[in-house]
Amino acid sequence: MSPGSPPTSAATSSTAARSPGRNYPLKYSRSKVYDLIRSKRLASFTEGRCRRIPESAVQEYIRTRLEEAS
Repeated sequence: MSPGSPPTSAATSSTAARSPGRNYPLKYSRSKVYDLIRSKRLASFTEGRCRRIPESAVQEYIRTRLEEAS
């Protein structure tokens, strides 16, 4: 692996982001993310002690928000 290339571990190649983590695609506050999860507007699951949000759930949330806005 060259110095500029990203790591290729299973954690970075997964399609579920930690909630809310540095790589989380939505720029919402932590409390906003958990409000969305509690209100069932954003799907998530737990893996050990970590809450994960599948990439497909984020895309679905964005699609739903765009439909609501139009």
